[in-house]
Amino acid sequence: MERIQSLEEFYRAKQIPVPEGMNRELGHFNVFNSSDYIGKDIPMPYSRKDFYKVAFVSGRNRYFFADKTMDVDQFGLFFANPQVPYQCEHLDERQAGFFCIFTEAFFHGHSSLKLSDFPLFRPGGTPLICLPEAQVQPVIDLFQKMIAELHSDYAYKNDLLRNYAMELIHLGMKLQPSAAPHLPTNAATRISSLFSDLLERQFPIESPRQQVNLRTAFDFAAQLSIHVNHLNKALKDATGKSTSDHIADRVLQEAKALLKHTDWNVSEIGYSLGFQEPAHFNNFFKKKTQLTPRTFRTA
Repeated sequence: MERIQSLEEFYRAKQIPVPEGMNRELGHFNVFNSSDYIGKDIPMPYSRKDFYKVAFVSGRNRYFFADKTMDVDQFGLFFANPQVPYQCEHLDERQAGFFCIFTEAFFHGHSSLKLSDFPLFRPGGTPLICLPEAQVQPVIDLFQKMIAELHSDYAYKNDLLRNYAMELIHLGMKLQPSAAPHLPTNAATRISSLFSDLLERQFPIESPRQQVNLRTAFDFAAQLSIHVNHLNKALKDATGKSTSDHIADRVLQEAKALLKHTDWNVSEIGYSLGFQEPAHFNNFFKKKTQLTPRTFRTA
């Protein structure tokens, strides 16, 4: 079963005392030099975390993120969100870097966008960016400013820390151009945003006893209190894809992650994803990938 690592578990794994007065409502932020903890922390399994993370990585590393496997050969920026499980594997002993962790609440009320609105933090995106050498020192400088500010007694240091974190996020988006942050500007985009939120709330699947509740365009339309034709047209206008295509793509992404990162049998995975019969799940998966679930698992 996939686990969710809490902030408290994170600190224990790093062998760091849990900060006193860690207020979840006001939000939490911290920043670290990776060199201080490499080899000392307890390796975490493939899992979700209940906080965001931005990491500057120096050295060869392999990230397992949802259904993706991504490598860093020299320098990279990694953006993790609470919705998607991941794991990092060090591929050599020459490891260095920095990372910061923070909660959504730390930014609440300080931006017109939620963190999940940024492409780098959206499920289905590519969270790992290979960093050009010319950008390495500016990124190091940002993290060093964070560390200095965190330990200062400046009354408004949290505002500066938010600014430094946002600089990293925007740098990542500049280096890997992607869709602009989702800003609902008309009926179609508002419906698309509500649909995406409903779809993502069902994932990740964390137990073979858990089952997605919304599996068809009609299910989502009923939940949104609109006609299914209205939903389909809105999604087509906003994204170019049908409701069924969006659902199938997300179910397939979750199926791949569960096949690769759990020991559940294929029937359990199919059931958790809303397929009442194993044959229906097998047919769906093979149609999408040209592989059976068992073949994909062992590939």
